[in-house]
Amino acid sequence: MNTKKLIDDAELFVKNILGSDGSGHDWWHIHRVRTTALLIAKAEGADLFIVELAALLHDIDDWKLVGKNITESNAKRWLSQNGVDPGITEKICAIIDGVSYKGANVNTATNDPECKVVQDADRLDAIGAIGIARTFAYGGNRGRGIYDPAIAPVMHDNFAEYQNSNAPTINHFYEKLLLLKDQMQTPTGRVMAKQRHDFMLRFLDQFFAEWDGRNS
Repeated sequence: MNTKKLIDDAELFVKNILGSDGSGHDWWHIHRVRTTALLIAKAEGADLFIVELAALLHDIDDWKLVGKNITESNAKRWLSQNGVDPGITEKICAIIDGVSYKGANVNTATNDPECKVVQDADRLDAIGAIGIARTFAYGGNRGRGIYDPAIAPVMHDNFAEYQNSNAPTINHFYEKLLLLKDQMQTPTGRVMAKQRHDFMLRFLDQFFAEWDGRNS
């Protein structure tokens, strides 16, 4: 198997599908996750090829992009069509399935070292300055309001509840983003998450100060 050609082909495949996405799950999100995942993988001793390929394909079957009732995995089909070993295909598909956040009270921890790496990289892109930008991009893309003091955040107990939520964007900080720092699964990811987490706290302080007229 020519791994370089496979990576190049996967990149082109993903660009063609997600290149024009406006929800924060575009090609540049994939590019950042791949870059971060490779950085973490090198530090943690994970398999670089598996990590890179899984990072490239990790959003191809995301329910937020393809719907909740997908009947066939786009990633599995593409991997099979490109002659990837069935064992590697199953491992990558398992990583993709394990990456997604599924609700505040849903345990998504994994013992797989490559899944830990890709999950941490994906979640790092959901926090910090870029995470804030992506959160509001997604909220706008889905027609969600910015904030409503009458709608309290909900700590979802299952994936279906989380999928069906249509809460204002600020709620998402409390329902997901601020929880991610403590869910990092690699030492490298935990170090990277702290500064991004602290930046979000400062943003929220400023947001509520302006909302309440305390910063005029």
